Amino acid sequence: MSLTPPVVLDAAITLLDEVGLDGFSTRKLATRLGVRVGALYWHYPSKQALLDAVADHIVGEANAAAVPDDAWPEQAASMIHALRGAMLAHADGARLVATSHTPGPSSRAWIDRLRGLLAEAGMDGFTAENAADVLTCYLNGYAVEEQAHTTHARAETDRRFGFGLDVVLAGLRSLPATSGGAR
Repeated sequence: MSLTPPVVLDAAITLLDEVGLDGFSTRKLATRLGVRVGALYWHYPSKQALLDAVADHIVGEANAAAVPDDAWPEQAASMIHALRGAMLAHADGARLVATSHTPGPSSRAWIDRLRGLLAEAGMDGFTAENAADVLTCYLNGYAVEEQAHTTHARAETDRRFGFGLDVVLAGLRSLPATSGGAR
């Protein structure tokens, strides 16, 4: 098998799922692939670039989820739930996404989609951008904590996450409409 960016990325995802972010190293990845560490840098210029690609892959999984044809709060909630699910499907997936240095195409598409949804709901550009930031900060913070401290059963964390998301969305719904009704 020849070493290509998709091969390196797939192997990195598999290794990260097995050992987590703290146990991951490019040396371990190179050993798994049967190459020297320098061979990885031919495809990804740094460990951080590779981790950013993994984060973008995770966000890409969320992009594949269908968004219901409902009102904007339900659509936004669907997007947020899909990204949370993709993050939680991978060891330290939330931390990878939340600490990504350079957003890739999937990450840019996801946030543009969320901002566009909020703008279509009647929020001006400034408000839509900030609302998307609030939603993603809630998601990232909750999911990182959730993966770091697995003290509750998944059903309980789902309920708690849903409650918090409903609170955030209710706050966003209460903002004054700027161009046609964000309610």
